[in-house]
Amino acid sequence: MIFGRAGFGGAVADFESAVTAQDAKRFRKAFGRLQETFGQAREPELLDGGPRLAAVLEQVPPGPRAVVAVLVGACVERGADAGRCAPAVLAGLRWALEQAAAFAEAWAATGGGAFPAPDDGEPGAEAVARTGLDPALGWWTLRSWESAAVSLLNDRTVRDGLDGRSGLLRPLAAVAEASGQAFTSLAYALRVLDDEPLVALHRPSRTGYLLRLSGIGDNFQLHTLLADALIGGGHVEGRAPAPQEAAVCRETPGQVETEGSFDLVAPGGEPVRNEGAPADIPVVDGVRLLVLDEPSCRRSWPAGRFFPGMRGDLLLERTLDPEEAERWYAHVCPVASSVREPAGAEGAAG
Repeated sequence: MIFGRAGFGGAVADFESAVTAQDAKRFRKAFGRLQETFGQAREPELLDGGPRLAAVLEQVPPGPRAVVAVLVGACVERGADAGRCAPAVLAGLRWALEQAAAFAEAWAATGGGAFPAPDDGEPGAEAVARTGLDPALGWWTLRSWESAAVSLLNDRTVRDGLDGRSGLLRPLAAVAEASGQAFTSLAYALRVLDDEPLVALHRPSRTGYLLRLSGIGDNFQLHTLLADALIGGGHVEGRAPAPQEAAVCRETPGQVETEGSFDLVAPGGEPVRNEGAPADIPVVDGVRLLVLDEPSCRRSWPAGRFFPGMRGDLLLERTLDPEEAERWYAHVCPVASSVREPAGAEGAAG
């Protein structure tokens, strides 16, 4: 076959043709051209190429499939339709997680030891012999699938359409525990909450607030937006973030140094760590309930978004009337029982 069209658009067309024909020689050449031409791709080629590559993804062999998924994710980051690309990439992620979990089980059953560190090549002979080819490929390509999936999960419509997140989180947790490696970006992306009600109780003023959060990747981001809504909004006293500190936690690019305005505390008195995610906040009577105490020490970090491609928001819906606030305070242990975090326990945001 003569490759007629130049650039990434031509490479996508050649790749589609090679995959459909199941022609190994043409596939290898077209696969190489995809990677070579992506960096110079023009916007129309990316908008068109992402969904077209996603449409043939399932037919691509498991090893190169993960690389193509990363290219699809990169197209989405530069404007391709995430909704059209998501089903194939998330199906591939599910396959990789299931196979990586099988790899972990087989690795333990055949003597255990440190997990092999995946490289850019194929799984090593020992790994394949001990676990089988597909499980080894699942483990070998999981980081690539993480990257591709997070690119898509930045999009609210993809998150809204994702059913059964626990079916992805369970094998991910099993693989992370067995391997000793963290897959923080994927774990946090799968746990992002949207249109989620949150009751925040400001204990120093004995007041309460109903808020609604969406697209917030971690509690550093939530902390800054809480301070902006409640202190910046004039509802409680304390240090209000500067406008730019709040803006970078919503959708403005970059990071800006900020300071903590509260101690975040669970109803039972345990600290809610800034390094955690809003999904860690306990649910009480069907609503996440968070207590805001005076800061016990000075903490600073770069304000920003854990997922730079994900828009975050926190809206204050209303102030609770005193009787309603007291009903929520009835679920909260006294301040003397609260467990405070040690000074200096937190670092920079993701």
